[in-house]
Amino acid sequence: MILINPNSTEAMTQSALTAARLAAPDLEFEGWTSAQGPAVIEGEADGARAVPPLLALIRKASDSGAEAIIIACFDDTGLSEARRIATCPVIGIGQASFALADLLSDQAAVITTVEAAVPVITRNIAQHGYSATIPQVLAADTPVLMLEEEPARAAAYFARTSTRVTPGTTLAILGCAGAVTIIGAVAKAVPFPVIDGVTAAAQLCRVLVAASKRNALNAP
Repeated sequence: MILINPNSTEAMTQSALTAARLAAPDLEFEGWTSAQGPAVIEGEADGARAVPPLLALIRKASDSGAEAIIIACFDDTGLSEARRIATCPVIGIGQASFALADLLSDQAAVITTVEAAVPVITRNIAQHGYSATIPQVLAADTPVLMLEEEPARAAAYFARTSTRVTPGTTLAILGCAGAVTIIGAVAKAVPFPVIDGVTAAAQLCRVLVAASKRNALNAP
């Protein structure tokens, strides 16, 4: 399993890799950093810059025989293009968290980092058919790098933002790969369960890899 961080911040790769290994300890994960990508992805412009070097890594991972690839950006940067060129499942942490939230809750909300990410995530939720279950995306006004550099402060911002979710919300999705550094603190501070996309994607990897193996065994 290859986890690819489409930004060039190595610390975020390592945090996500640690979370993936904890979520699915029976699987073997490698973490790759897109050295040519932007330092962070905060909105559509950064996402567009990240796609070409990300796709080069997708091809490399696929050609090396990866059983599954995780794109560790909550915007699901380059996900559609990656799936077209890879020969194995490619999982976006945004989509993975939407699917998990849909199973766990009748009404969830995404709390992400910056306002520029809100339209991207809202569009992705709609495209995947989860708008009824996840009707709200809120920005915590937290720069992405704060999650690595000042996790206690970032957790406080996310917790504060959770007070603005609409009535009836029973689950919060932390909308950034870097949220793995703050999920424990946020979970203690809010009155409902929280999930993160890296953990959801790693757990989904287990399901997809098992299904692929069953299909291979049953192939004529």
